[in-house]
Amino acid sequence: MKKQFKVLFFVAFGLIAAINASGQNYSSAIGARLGYPLALSYKMFVSDRNAVELYGGFQNYSLSNSLSINGAYQIHNDIDAVENLQWYYGVGAGLYFWSYDAGYKGDFRGGTSIALQGYLGLEYTFEEIPVCISADWIPSLALTGGTGFGGRYAGLGVRYILGN
Repeated sequence: MKKQFKVLFFVAFGLIAAINASGQNYSSAIGARLGYPLALSYKMFVSDRNAVELYGGFQNYSLSNSLSINGAYQIHNDIDAVENLQWYYGVGAGLYFWSYDAGYKGDFRGGTSIALQGYLGLEYTFEEIPVCISADWIPSLALTGGTGFGGRYAGLGVRYILGN
């Protein structure tokens, strides 16, 4: 797990260090989402304010593993006091495949969960380099195979801007 964080740190540092011109607005970006889950992310604006984000990730803990596929529809609004900073909200869904060791010999469990998600976050687009960063809160409601409402999920995103 430490090795994964080191790799992601160096990827993020490399993206931030890249010097290319980029505008405030962009059409699409690809990168990493740190948090739950640790994921690859692709974000595409479908209009001036509306974006679709798709991300898939994997978590590996000592007694449990999960693989997730998520999608979100987000609506962005400018924060006039800070140039290139936007706040956003949205809705989404996630599909989770999980397994865990209950601690007893041979007691291995697993399943699939479907969740509805809300999104509330901030995104900053750098003006001089083709990078955007985001931080968001993702409350989730498991519809199947889960434990109900989860409000502790959050993410930090670092994405390389593909097109303006």
